Amino acid sequence: MEELSFFDKVYEVAKLIPYGRVTSYGAIAKYLGAARSARMVGWAMNNSHSKDVPAHRVVNRVGVLTGKHHFDGTNLMQQLLENEGVQVKDNQIVDFQNYFWDPAKEL
Repeated sequence: MEELSFFDKVYEVAKLIPYGRVTSYGAIAKYLGAARSARMVGWAMNNSHSKDVPAHRVVNRVGVLTGKHHFDGTNLMQQLLENEGVQVKDNQIVDFQNYFWDPAKEL
């Protein structure tokens, strides 16, 4: 059995983010043992659209929707989060810590 690529490992973690919760690129990188690879996690998310990955639940370390321009439509990322009960204002998650899911603690 072949080993999963870094991107595939990122997708496996992202698929575990619970409905109505978010995590950061850095938290996923750290969980995968590549703490300085948050940008690589971002690149993985940019390429995840055909992989049934809830990429809208991955934001930057302070809760800003930095990946929103990779979603079709102007506000799709925000709409998806709001549909899950996550409040967003000015492209940033309100009460980010309340919604934050840390794979290092949760998995």
